[in-house]
Amino acid sequence: MNILETINNAFSAYIATTFSVEPHVLNAIDFTLNTDENKQQFGHMNSNAAMILAKQLGKAPREIAQQIMTGFAHPSVEKVELAGPGFLNFFLTPDTFKTVARDMFERKEEFFKLHPTIARKNFNLEFVSANPTGPLHLGHGRGGIIGDVLGNVLRFIGHTVVREFYINDAGAQIEKLGRSLKIRCEQLLGRDVAMPEEAYHGEYIIDLAKQCVALHGDAVLEQPDIFFQNYGKEHLLERIKTTLKQYGILFDVWFSEKTLHTDGKIANSIDYLQTKGYLYESDGALWFRSTDFGDDKDRVLKKSDGLMTYVAADIAYMKNKIERGADQLIMILGHDHHSYVIRLQGLLKALNLGPQTLEVILYQLVKMKASGQLVKMSKRAGNVVTLDDVIEMVGTDVARFFYLNRKSDAQLEFDLDLALKKTDENPVYYVQYAYVRTGSILNKAAELPELANITADDAQYLGHNEQFLLIKIASLKSMLASISTNYQTHVLAYYVLELSQIFHSYYAKNRVIDLDNMHQSRGRLFLVTLVRNTIETVLKLLEISRPEKM
Repeated sequence: MNILETINNAFSAYIATTFSVEPHVLNAIDFTLNTDENKQQFGHMNSNAAMILAKQLGKAPREIAQQIMTGFAHPSVEKVELAGPGFLNFFLTPDTFKTVARDMFERKEEFFKLHPTIARKNFNLEFVSANPTGPLHLGHGRGGIIGDVLGNVLRFIGHTVVREFYINDAGAQIEKLGRSLKIRCEQLLGRDVAMPEEAYHGEYIIDLAKQCVALHGDAVLEQPDIFFQNYGKEHLLERIKTTLKQYGILFDVWFSEKTLHTDGKIANSIDYLQTKGYLYESDGALWFRSTDFGDDKDRVLKKSDGLMTYVAADIAYMKNKIERGADQLIMILGHDHHSYVIRLQGLLKALNLGPQTLEVILYQLVKMKASGQLVKMSKRAGNVVTLDDVIEMVGTDVARFFYLNRKSDAQLEFDLDLALKKTDENPVYYVQYAYVRTGSILNKAAELPELANITADDAQYLGHNEQFLLIKIASLKSMLASISTNYQTHVLAYYVLELSQIFHSYYAKNRVIDLDNMHQSRGRLFLVTLVRNTIETVLKLLEISRPEKM
């Protein structure tokens, strides 16, 4: 436990003991690092404790704040000030900064991970899960990066994570793929066959047909429909895997929907719901009473023709995930799946697995802008910007950062012109340059005997000018912990950009290597080392490259 956590725990214990507050009230109290550079006059740590306690105690917040200021003391806190209606501002001692810095230097990445006493979870993280009926498009890049970075963060701080891709390889969309491919093969072989409007019209279907005809010749037309379905699905799935690998995403599990139909898991789940009285028959179909669980209408599980719906597969699939050891399910879906969330939670309740087991992250649309104009796309006409196109145009690093650099529930406008720039205007370039600059400074110092081999002991030479950067670095720990509960991965992109900005600003104002002041130089080189280590940690989590030269 680092010194900042020790202060936090001591403050929480004081509040709980002094005011006899319930746990839920204590949880509502903030005690956080002040990471606003323009508000450092309001302390290094801040708390709204008096504001939260006022309602429960029936006292004015400032009165409660005065009592806290009088009663709470900690050797690492130099003073406490009252501000506004009752906010408490805590100022740390200079030695506290040095202690935190030394701890971060010695523990490196371990500093930012969960404390061993905090319970770990087994996460099943499902994302992308695109139908294997075409290449990944512009929008899939967003769901992909949200899921991948979330998985990286959860695993980094200590949780167990299974990254999973659900292959929708059963049902009408695969049949349509097969028909589309067969017609293109027939057309290539000279048959006068029209392509239905509802078919897949993308150029990729023609490319697949050319490959298929080249391999099998005229005899391909003698193949049954299932041949074309499997050929199309398998080749497109491989393309999806190749694209994701190029994008930096590797899945632990590729789960086939088809297996749920063939191994009896769907039938078993339906039987369970039937015994609980959650199903009924109407118009020859089998229905799930989803309105009993907050849905706007009941859902069909088995149609009158005997075919299972995707809702039936969802039941078996979620049950399967939990049977494989997951105690927390996360799904990342496009914004148009909003009603789907209530349905899934209702199914979990019916299966007696609890809605708290499932969290769904919905992300908004992605639009691409080039030369100040939005790029028009039409999926039906096959005019779609693919994820392959994006990666080829701007590279994996830029694609990953730009897709993450906005809150998931806000629309994302992918600015192609900015993404192609190799200047400070491009946030990826800016962050990577900060990393390169730290390396250049440390390499230059290593050539000087007096400044080589910076150690943990050099924390003693840190001064006031280094304090804010130390606060910003230390705040990464609580940020990662927050991401593990609120799943807001975009803040990590914001964080590393802000850290880079603060470092560049610090470097412009402070001479790091000063041969006339060796102690100060060693302290500042110590800080540069911490900045470099932290940027490296975040870039690893984002899976963005760390160049040594630019």
